[in-house]
Amino acid sequence: MIHTPVSRMRLNLLAPYLPQSNRQGIGALAASRLLVHIDPYPEMECGDLIELFWGDCYVASTLLSSADIGHTSVLHIPESFLQSGKVKTYYRVTKIGSESVRSPSCKVWVKLETPGGHLLSADGKENQGLAPLTFPESVMSQGLSSQHLKDGIQITIDVYPHMEAYDEITLRWGDVRMDLPALTEQQVGKAIDVHVPPTLIREAGDDLHQEVTYCVIDRVGNNSLWAPARSINVSTNDMAKS
Repeated sequence: MIHTPVSRMRLNLLAPYLPQSNRQGIGALAASRLLVHIDPYPEMECGDLIELFWGDCYVASTLLSSADIGHTSVLHIPESFLQSGKVKTYYRVTKIGSESVRSPSCKVWVKLETPGGHLLSADGKENQGLAPLTFPESVMSQGLSSQHLKDGIQITIDVYPHMEAYDEITLRWGDVRMDLPALTEQQVGKAIDVHVPPTLIREAGDDLHQEVTYCVIDRVGNNSLWAPARSINVSTNDMAKS
């Protein structure tokens, strides 16, 4: 029996990368069509086998042709392999007559759950999983008072599904928006008190049915869309006279 010797070759491989990575990782939108890019390496040859791994699972491969030399290889990660959490992806290159060489890993955070939960309707403009903002009862029944025009108002955002650290909340008061600091670990699972300054109330102006709402974007870019809005009476002219 003739044994063909297998050589060991040193390859200058770079870690794979994911162009669809948003902010700090992969969200639900990118998961359905996730692509991994592998840059060309100096020793690239026709007949090289590239095998892609997600975690420790083989997911895809490509056999290089002469047309592939010097170009980035793109492989697809099936959505069935994706789970929320930290994961590393890497690839192996096997040349004819040589042992496989493993690339450096790319570590990525995957989060498939949207803040507030997934929308009940694909064409919906608001997320029913987010509770409307909580205002004082007096404001809900009578509108803002002159005191609110001087001091602002305290409102509350209730705990929502898939609430996590680094979530970024945007408050919308009429046509004016205010970004809140990213959530900390200590805030997760607790209602969030928000102070709306009087300057924002004045800037938004008067409206007998001023809509106030919020949305959440998590650290991988999952967007909750807007919560169901609260409608309150805002009349800054009347408040200024009182």
